[in-house]
Amino acid sequence: MKSTTRNVGLTVLVIIGVAGVLMTARIGAHAAGTPSSPASGSTTPDEFVRATVVAVIGEDTRIIAGSSHVVQAVLVRMHAGPDAGRDVHAEYTPLSSSTRTGALRVGDAVVVTRISDAPNAAYAVVDRYRLPPLLIIFALFVAAAVFFSRIRGLTSVMGLAITLLVLARFVVPRILGGANPLAISLAGALMIALTSIYLAHGFSRRTSVALLGTLITLGLSAGLAIAFVDLAWLSGTGSEEAMFLLLAPEASVNLRGLLLGGIILGALGVLDDITTAQAAAVDEISKANPSLSRRELYRRGLSVGQEHITSLVNTLVLAYAGASLPLFLLFTLNTDQPFWVTINSEFLAEEIVRTLVGSVTLILAVPITTGLAARLLGHTHH
Repeated sequence: MKSTTRNVGLTVLVIIGVAGVLMTARIGAHAAGTPSSPASGSTTPDEFVRATVVAVIGEDTRIIAGSSHVVQAVLVRMHAGPDAGRDVHAEYTPLSSSTRTGALRVGDAVVVTRISDAPNAAYAVVDRYRLPPLLIIFALFVAAAVFFSRIRGLTSVMGLAITLLVLARFVVPRILGGANPLAISLAGALMIALTSIYLAHGFSRRTSVALLGTLITLGLSAGLAIAFVDLAWLSGTGSEEAMFLLLAPEASVNLRGLLLGGIILGALGVLDDITTAQAAAVDEISKANPSLSRRELYRRGLSVGQEHITSLVNTLVLAYAGASLPLFLLFTLNTDQPFWVTINSEFLAEEIVRTLVGSVTLILAVPITTGLAARLLGHTHH
């Protein structure tokens, strides 16, 4: 009877979470609004369409922003828009000198922009068309998840879809609308945790324990992030993207809160792995030996958790370093200032605080979740 009541309660909890996600998605969509038509006298937006290169006419070398660049003249066949089916002349400036990723060749799929306000319609190739390979790798990911994990793999993909929905329809529109990024990120993290964890790992006591451990540790992560962002005098302007947001007239974003919200969401992505693994380990140990006391369960579960800490201590460091590797190389090449001045810069200070707060959060998740699991799961197998 207790088990049935508990399962019904868990089901109701997830239904409420899903309903909350859908409701906030609609609110976020309403807050985001629909694109407005250009005001009278304003610049008409450029049009972007798919096209295929049918001929390479020639190349020219030009000085752009003080450096020499090769500009290609190509003939492309438009696949959409008012010029669909027509062959038009366009220009392309490769960003790379590599023969594989640089110059265009006949048959390449590209994205072409049509500058409507030009006296004569002008066209330029802005990028290569990459959506087909992206869709292929996504389909491969879904197929691998479903093939090896069966129904859990499918529900994990559903959880991923809900995560993207919350981020795109709730978190991003609210932050762009001027709401507190930290509060919105915490609310979004709560919605994601309530739905995706149960979808991925099923309705069970140990999943509930993992969720509880995740929420407690996430709260500690928020406290640590607030404290050290304040102590380090970080303003959130340490990246080029943040400066673009600061200068964008249509966005009113609290960059310091955005930095804090990013730390919270980044930590949540790894907490799921730690908390569910620890809860499962303690649950299996308790099933294998129901006579173990809660203290002994905690000790043995913590022994497993120490291996998690050892393997994950570099996870966030490598993730952030890999994402920011080009900028790290630029800082290394800068010999005009001492190394300690480079470390002291806001860009690196932000990455250091982000990485270390996330790493401390992962370490704290192990004893917290292990203690909860030993307390709440240990007595059920006697």
